[in-house]
Amino acid sequence: MPTPRETILAALHARLSALPAAALRGDVLPERVPAAGLLILRDGEPGEPEVTLSPLRYHYQHRAEIEAVVQGATRDAAFDTLCASVGAAIAADRTLGGLCDWVEAEAPRPVDLAVEGAASLKAAVITVVLHYSLADPLA
Repeated sequence: MPTPRETILAALHARLSALPAAALRGDVLPERVPAAGLLILRDGEPGEPEVTLSPLRYHYQHRAEIEAVVQGATRDAAFDTLCASVGAAIAADRTLGGLCDWVEAEAPRPVDLAVEGAASLKAAVITVVLHYSLADPLA
């Protein structure tokens, strides 16, 4: 049975998988970027929790990362569309079906990456902060 943390990350990945862009989890950047773009979810860092003692709860602000990548002549527009779709997917359910207290994304910082013999890539890391509480830090 998966832990609550894994269930939350899987739910976020499922939400990203519903978008037109290809959505991977923890994979390396493939040789080809699909026309609609590519999203790679990285598990990120749960960070140091705040602790309450009665009842004992560990309150996390887990920082997962989504690598957003597009390629091609219209990469600026495609990148904007891809980031907006990620934002809309998160805003549609800020609790991931009640698994989190709150989910929020931070603004991306895009970079253009030259690729030898191919069209340039436009990419950014979108940090997604997952606010949740657990009864056990290993759960």
